[in-house]
Amino acid sequence: QVHLVESGGGSVQSGGSLKLTCVASGVFYKICEMAWYRAAPGEERGMVASIDFGDGGTNYAYSVKGRFSVSHEDNDKKTLYLHMNNLKTEDTAVYYCSARTCGAVSFGNWGEGTQVTVSS
Repeated sequence: QVHLVESGGGSVQSGGSLKLTCVASGVFYKICEMAWYRAAPGEERGMVASIDFGDGGTNYAYSVKGRFSVSHEDNDKKTLYLHMNNLKTEDTAVYYCSARTCGAVSFGNWGEGTQVTVSS
């Protein structure tokens, strides 16, 4: 079981920046992939960015390409970051951290989420 805790959310004006952090703990064999998802009010949760712990490959939602950057630390602490620049009001959402352990076919571990609010 992977326990995920997000931090770094807050309120910022349009054009500003925020950095989200997610720390993984618990008893698990190995994490192969981590991702950030977000859910805006009235919308379903969707993937924002993901990173493969093996080759470092990343994927981004089209709406955040060029503005957001995902990175990680794969040492004793499995830590995931999301650097968000040039934030827009439409980026307002609850951001969730997720992890896929090696052998799993989908993201089955989720954090509680952190609120990001972007005002004009």
